[in-house]
Amino acid sequence: MCGIVGYIGHREAYPVVIKGLKRLEYRGYDSAGVMVYDGALKLCKTKGKVVGLEERALKEITTSGTIGIGHTRWATHGVPNDVNSHPHLSNSGELAIVHNGIIENYAPLKEELVKRGYVFHSDTDTEVLVNLIEEVQKKENLKLGKAVQLALNQVVGAYAIAVFDKKNPVEIVAARLGSPLAIGVGEEEYFIASDASPFIEYTSNAVYLEDGEMANISLRKPIKIRKIKDDSLVDPYIQELQMNLEQIEKGGFDHFMLKEIFEQPSVIKDTYRGRLHADKGIIQMSGIEDNLEKFLNADRIIIVACGTSWHAGLVAEYIIEEFARISVEVEYASEFRYRNPIINSKDVVIAISQSGETADTMAAIKLAKEQGAFVFGVCNVVGSSISRESHAGAYTHAGPEIGVASTKAFTTQITVLTMLALRLAKAKGTLTHSDFHRYLLELELIPEKVKEALGTIERAKEIAAAFKDAPNCLYLGRGYNFPVALEGALKLKEISYIHAEGYPAAEMKHGPIALIDEQMPVVVIAPKQGHYDKIVSNIQEIKSRSGKIIAVVTKGDTQVRELADYVIEIPETSDALSPLITTIPLQLLSYYIAVYRDCNVDQPRNLAKSVTVE
Repeated sequence: MCGIVGYIGHREAYPVVIKGLKRLEYRGYDSAGVMVYDGALKLCKTKGKVVGLEERALKEITTSGTIGIGHTRWATHGVPNDVNSHPHLSNSGELAIVHNGIIENYAPLKEELVKRGYVFHSDTDTEVLVNLIEEVQKKENLKLGKAVQLALNQVVGAYAIAVFDKKNPVEIVAARLGSPLAIGVGEEEYFIASDASPFIEYTSNAVYLEDGEMANISLRKPIKIRKIKDDSLVDPYIQELQMNLEQIEKGGFDHFMLKEIFEQPSVIKDTYRGRLHADKGIIQMSGIEDNLEKFLNADRIIIVACGTSWHAGLVAEYIIEEFARISVEVEYASEFRYRNPIINSKDVVIAISQSGETADTMAAIKLAKEQGAFVFGVCNVVGSSISRESHAGAYTHAGPEIGVASTKAFTTQITVLTMLALRLAKAKGTLTHSDFHRYLLELELIPEKVKEALGTIERAKEIAAAFKDAPNCLYLGRGYNFPVALEGALKLKEISYIHAEGYPAAEMKHGPIALIDEQMPVVVIAPKQGHYDKIVSNIQEIKSRSGKIIAVVTKGDTQVRELADYVIEIPETSDALSPLITTIPLQLLSYYIAVYRDCNVDQPRNLAKSVTVE
């Protein structure tokens, strides 16, 4: 979940690396460091964010060197401090490394290296790896690339690394297994990064390393990619990047999260653009069309995901079962991979991930493929690991999501999964022609209705100001909006650090109602469509126990308005599509509570955007 950056070329490396690290801080911000070479190896690292590194480096690094590597850390082995920050040097001081991932067998490797006289200064697994590379290099008198390859064949775990050897200061060696790594290809220069955002302004061409590949990156010869396991050569495949600089800037918003909340009308439209033709009564998605029989003949659909993507999967379970009448199970990928699940060749596994790099979801995909299941990936990042590992899939086209707390990822994932459910329903004949056409027309209207829901921003600010100091919060929903309750609670926890729980409204009386008192805010999702009468009863139960009710209701509602302490109105839509609307005021509410609590909205403590380690 860390971010790594590297540069080799004709520019000064330091500004490129620092700017790149700032763009990768969504991946981790416990500590940061940079190494630049200009005839001497210059190293600077510190606990805290990249801005702190920049302040320190101004005093410690004065160099015009044109080769460098950097790192922004999400701590795994070792607490966040200066010593555990990357880059790490080998005992000789000749090798430098940055690493994203976990070396699982670092302890026995470290024990052996200690026996051979190596001294360790940090608590990290990464320092073990750089010294293992040095030991292999010394023992066999090898060039860096070969030493990295042999060392990595002794390693168990996940990694994306960039390694520099000052004995050959015209080359960086990069490698990946289970963690993403992109190489930007410019004019007589190369960039290395965890994703393409650090180099988008310099080049639109990139090579994405596949799992188990390494690259020798030098200005003296063409980039050379090899398989780590058997040393076989791989032809580099250069892709044109699908993002631009404007997409990764704040665009006048105070935070990326707020920008991304307000992008939802346009990105939902981008998600169905070219796929949804409501006037013709057509949904056409190549990943589904080419594999329609796989879905139609499936015994069941298993959805695997984590976090917000898991909540989108729960919404999809309701929609697919309702529309297409196919049995659906939704699994946490982190549990699925370890519980010896029953999978067969007639199962379809849908893997959902914004980044396309989620480690547990990747492992679930590999397990499903080993058992013969058909895997359909839903992700946002073109060329990501999940998109490559899946048999087929669909991109959400949400554009870069920089804020750690997902917003537009959730709504675009639901949009893709809704189109999938509708396409299967049409093929199976489980929806009438009129109902199918009605849903297409309503889905086409969703961006405008989301835009209208964003107009609740001032109401969200008012409610946030009233409840910013609440220690706990409950979120309740029924049917399609139960997953939205879970997602709303997660958003509040993630960015404001207020304990919150989401429940099916009917489950409140089976335990959570004991928490209700005059200090407990309860957010109730109560649109007119769906189980309206039932949720009104649940609100009355809360009201009789003096709970503070914040209700999300359909515009024009009167019954809930009389009961609730605060009301947020949203436009009406069908029950099945309501999560695309009801989630909007919950995102705004969480955002402003976090702002009023002076929390770091885009970089909440202990979290990182892309969970590429277990």
